[in-house]
Amino acid sequence: MAGLDSRSLLLEAPFLLREGARIADVASGWELVERLAKDGGRLVVLGTAIPDARLPEVIRRIRELPATRQVSILALVPADQPEGLIVEALDAGANGALQRPLDRVHLEGWLAKLLAVPRRVTMRIPVEGQVVGSPRRQTGTGHFYGLSRNLSVNGMLLLSPVRLAGKDLDVEFHLPDSGQRVRAIGRVVREAGEVAWPYLGYGIEFLFVPPDSLQALVSLVSQGLPLVTPASGVDGTAHIVGTVRHPSWIYEIVQPMPHPAGYLVEIRRGPREGWRPGLTGPYYVVEGVSPETALKAAREFIARHR
Repeated sequence: MAGLDSRSLLLEAPFLLREGARIADVASGWELVERLAKDGGRLVVLGTAIPDARLPEVIRRIRELPATRQVSILALVPADQPEGLIVEALDAGANGALQRPLDRVHLEGWLAKLLAVPRRVTMRIPVEGQVVGSPRRQTGTGHFYGLSRNLSVNGMLLLSPVRLAGKDLDVEFHLPDSGQRVRAIGRVVREAGEVAWPYLGYGIEFLFVPPDSLQALVSLVSQGLPLVTPASGVDGTAHIVGTVRHPSWIYEIVQPMPHPAGYLVEIRRGPREGWRPGLTGPYYVVEGVSPETALKAAREFIARHR
């Protein structure tokens, strides 16, 4: 905890005093970041009375450091603070932000949710999404394709080749092996700066997951499946079926992967200078009703966007 009277919070949320909990009250924002990096932690509760930095700056620093970026962050903002500070905190990377005075049931629900973060599995699988309220035919910022980096029953880290023009998303993907379709309504809770170009990273919290999809996610995460890379060969080159050269870039087209609605083709891209087969990074995913149409769609996409 930092930036608030921890005694008052413990009175509002005695849930925190459960057996086995270890609570630390830290005097400053940068001391908090240093202690997290050194000793670790599962949950950070931040107020606004931080003497050496603004609340969004501390959150942003926690998210920037590899040693601390996975910790859950809950911001508590007094009602007399400037309007928009809650939005700033969420944009900086907080998992949640509540305004004081606090509703005890609401607060304990958030704390329980953030402390009970389930194990994530590292998975790179194609994700189809739509910004809620946007026309499905609107590609790019509305209807888009991307990849997951990791996945839990509460959300995912989404890799998107385009900037999303909205916070609420309807996402859909198919699980490896079983091919079961999972749908969820999610919300962008942070922009993940640790994601490397050419992707933009978004931390997605699932707001609603239908029971059948939730059960499939629970089963997947409990199994702890290894990294799944669609159509990737042992040396990274075995399944590359086409290469497109551009003055600055090399695009590689990966062998079509079966999908319940047809076939998916991953497009990879890397700088032409120093290029070697298989060293490109994921760039985009397209689909088609057959391997031929999916490959054609991949080439057309490269022609439009290179």
